[in-house]
Order: sequence, then C-alpha cells, then structure tokens
Amino acid sequence: MDNISDGLKRRFHDQQLREKYLTLFNQVIQDNEVANFLKENQDKLSKEDVIKGFSKLYEFVTIKDEMKAGKKTFAPGYAPYLIVSDHHIEVVYKPTESFSKQKKSQQLKDNIKAINLPKSLQKARIENYDIKGREEPLKAALEFIDNCTTYFKQDNGSFPKGLYLSGSFGVGKSYLLAAIAIKLAEKNIEVRYYHFPTFVGEMMNAISENRTSQIINQIKNTAVVIFDDIGSTQITSWIRDNVLGVILEYRMANELPTLFSSNLSISELKDQFLTVTNKGDSEPLKALRITERIKFLATEYRMVGINRRNP
Repeated sequence: MDNISDGLKRRFHDQQLREKYLTLFNQVIQDNEVANFLKENQDKLSKEDVIKGFSKLYEFVTIKDEMKAGKKTFAPGYAPYLIVSDHHIEVVYKPTESFSKQKKSQQLKDNIKAINLPKSLQKARIENYDIKGREEPLKAALEFIDNCTTYFKQDNGSFPKGLYLSGSFGVGKSYLLAAIAIKLAEKNIEVRYYHFPTFVGEMMNAISENRTSQIINQIKNTAVVIFDDIGSTQITSWIRDNVLGVILEYRMANELPTLFSSNLSISELKDQFLTVTNKGDSEPLKALRITERIKFLATEYRMVGINRRNP
C-alpha cells in the first residue's frame, strides 16, 4: 500500500514501534492471497480500512502458514478466508475439502451402521451388481432410489413404490436390497433393514420385556423399511395381524416406502405363509388383507439365475 506509513503515524507515535509494525504489515500484504484480496476489493476498502483490518489479515496469514506447516490450529479441518463486510475486513472459516470428505465418509459409515445390515451385506454396492438376467429389477431399483430422493429431499415427488423381490435362494435379492439401502444412506435418507425371521424372534422376546409397541412404532415411522426373507419362517397370527399388519397399514396410509424379498411370490406368500398360522388355522381373509397392503407398497419382480452363494 502506497504511503501506508502516513496512516500509521496517527496510530504509533513511537517511531521504532511504527517501523516494526510497518515491516510486519508489509510482510502480510505481500502474501499473494492477501495482495489479490486487497486488489479485488480496492473500491470497497480505504487505506484506513486496511490499517484497521490488519489484525484480520495477520490472522489469515498466520493460520494459513500453520496449516501449510502441518501444525494444529484452533479450528482443525477449517481453512481461513478473507471477506469484506461493511468496509471491515473479516476472517471466516470453512471446512477444507479433505475434512469435508472425511466427514462425509464418517457420516456414511454411521448411516450404514444405522441400517442394521448384516456384515455380509455391508459392502453391497449397486454399481457392482451383476446385471445379467436381472435388468428389470435393477432398473426398478435405480428408479426407486431416484424417486426416493425427490420424495424426501424435494418434498414434491409422488409416492415411491417399493420392490418385492421374489425368487429362489442365492439369486441376489438380499444383495440388491442392501445396495439400495446403502445408496439411500449416501443421500442421508433414513432406512432400516430387517431380516424377517430374526425380526420375528426379536418381537417374541420383546413381549416379556414390554417393548413391542416401542419397536413397532420405530418401524412404522422409519423413512424406508426393508423386510428381507419374508415367508421363510412360520409366524403366529399375532405377528401377522398385530405386528406386520399394523406396520404395513400405517406405512400404506402414510405412503412410506417399503421393500421386501422372499423365496415366495406374493400369491404364494398369501397361500403358503400368511393363510395358515403356526397352530394350523386357515384364515384366508386376514392373509388377503396383508398381501393387499404389500401390493400397494411394492411391485413384484421375479429374479432368476444361478445360485450365487453356491454356484
């Protein structure tokens, strides 16, 4: 800055102190980023404004040099930036690119953990899904993810109907559901996975602990719910009507996305799994009520192919 010493004379009567300050001042304003900042804002900042804001310029250069030297600053992960606010120089701090990536990676890990996926499915990625012979369900999965993003993030989309994946053992039903869940987690959409036979056992244990209502309410209100391997274990009429039925009724009424997988088609699920209880009672109307809710919530896709678990 030309003739900056003229402005400093009014602030420092001691010549020696003024010279030390001027030397430090010149070092700071010769920093490339500071020089560019002052040049870009020369119409907004008078010489007096620059003198008054010197402490901010010094803070900016000091923190920047500490970060470059690998030293720990008072705000780890945040870098300083200079701005002008009402003719005042200010320093603001924004997350660095590496820190933002680190936070995003940790957030994804936390989201995946919250999904409750078994360890064998935690590395499932839709980008790695073998498309051969499974083009239709994969296309439906990608459309579901896009629709969910619009539905929850923009709050203006239509209800994203889920998927009901049916087919024999090992054809990739669980993997695709897990890959969908992880992709939704990347978009910070809440999703919970339930292995249905395990879930049934947990609900039976919860009766003695008086926790059934708590668990049901959690599932009812989760943004996206996955019931994997439904139909593979016998259930009681209480599980069918007062647990599964209540959950599906609420999610249908509130248009909350729900996905399923089963070795049985929806029709087979109704006739072979939901109609006959563990006591041998036949209750086709109650079974029909459940499957109608499933049909509202999800479209069935039949998956075929080799057993990828034991090829």
